[in-house]
Amino acid sequence: MTVSVENLCFSYDKRLPVLDRISFSASRGEFIGIFGPNGGGKTTLLQLLLGLINPTSGSVQLLGHSPSEVSDKVGYVPQVRRFDKQFPISVLEVVLQGCLSDHRGWGSFNETAKKRAFSALEKVGMQDKANTAFGTLSGGQIQRTLIARALVSKPEILLLDEATVGIDPEALQEILQFLIGLKGEITIFMVTHNLQAIAAEMDRLLCINRELSTYSPKQVCEHFALGLYHPRLGGTHD
Repeated sequence: MTVSVENLCFSYDKRLPVLDRISFSASRGEFIGIFGPNGGGKTTLLQLLLGLINPTSGSVQLLGHSPSEVSDKVGYVPQVRRFDKQFPISVLEVVLQGCLSDHRGWGSFNETAKKRAFSALEKVGMQDKANTAFGTLSGGQIQRTLIARALVSKPEILLLDEATVGIDPEALQEILQFLIGLKGEITIFMVTHNLQAIAAEMDRLLCINRELSTYSPKQVCEHFALGLYHPRLGGTHD
């Protein structure tokens, strides 16, 4: 299995668990959606998969190892709330940040890294913006740039945390179609509230609300888009 999570529990300061007995696995190339109410534990789960925090109990394994041991095999696209639009950094320089694990010492990135970064921009259709100031981009262009940054290291697992929030419908469809094109190549976990737009293209969906319920795309109810989460009809929590 590419990802294996067993009886995962997490809490802050031994308070009420944020995540309680979460278990699931994922095979190479699966496209898996993650949804649930605010505060339900979605971002916490991604942090555990990234190895940024450790489980209170249970286990997380990526590619047969702990997350910290294979961090270079995992790409991450975070939520973008606010950033300094005046900060002098180009689109290409943002993508090059994804090459930091291979960068040694001080100075500029070598030509190999720059070629990899430009290639990643080509994949998301942003090659013509390579020298554009990052702060001048639209919401959709920002997200495509961050996806390129996550892909430049050629990860085997891609984690996206609300990567489509705040972008227009046309940009949303462009990003979703690009991610759909990665199915079968990279294992993708995508936290999203845009269930109506993408659920049908996913292999399965995980509802995180402290505990876990697993759904097939056909079982995703229109109530979920309104924030009305309920157990799977005819089933129980996994």
